[in-house]
Amino acid sequence: MTIDSPPAIIQGQPLTELPVGLYVPPEALRIFLESFEGPLDLLLYLIQNQHIDILNIPIAEITQQYVHYIELMTELQLDLAAEYLLMAALLSEIKSRLLLPTLAAADSSEPDDPRTKLVEQLQEYARYKHAAQQLADLPQIGRDIFPVAVIKPEIATEIIIPSISWSELLATMQAVMKRATFFSSHQILREPLSVRERMSLILAALNQSPGIEFIQLFTVEEGRAGVVVTLLALLELAKESLIQLVQLQPFATIQVLKIESI
Repeated sequence: MTIDSPPAIIQGQPLTELPVGLYVPPEALRIFLESFEGPLDLLLYLIQNQHIDILNIPIAEITQQYVHYIELMTELQLDLAAEYLLMAALLSEIKSRLLLPTLAAADSSEPDDPRTKLVEQLQEYARYKHAAQQLADLPQIGRDIFPVAVIKPEIATEIIIPSISWSELLATMQAVMKRATFFSSHQILREPLSVRERMSLILAALNQSPGIEFIQLFTVEEGRAGVVVTLLALLELAKESLIQLVQLQPFATIQVLKIESI
């Protein structure tokens, strides 16, 4: 751009004079610094920003930076709460107490540190701030999670009322029930469990092994009916002297032995 060239061109025409009405007073221009929630928040920011040990705070340096920040906020016409000025006064008091000679307490070999209470407040505030940040980082509905809601559409359906009277419907059902009685039947089912068949199965098992535990002859999957049939079969075999129930000692398992025929 040459010296004689206009500062701007609008719609192909050079702009040589600033338009009237675009003047902005300096008071309207504001610089927004990082927002703090209170004096402790500002003090913690100054400490953490410079990686200062919170247990060994250089009061003189921190006080100078704190007061400088308050002066900057005042120059920018920001609303300054009284708590910030109170913290500045507290820092100044601690600074002055550190400069004055102190005497050791009677029950302690070391003098009291005037920074102790302030350090405890900063540590507690840092813990609460960290916990609040962890809660803020959790997923939130409307910010990170958006639930899906499906609205069921209302479909208009036409209800058709039958023109048949209830008396005619009941009379027709009565006639159907009367005809159904002519086709009733009775079916006899064979009992699936047989005592004779179970006796044969027990004898076949004793042919493979001459001695079997009494409880092993029962099949619990058959239910109560199967247990009763097996017990009747064992009693019938014992009655016919084909098997023998033996218990060698008290509380021992009952054995079923096959009696060999002479």
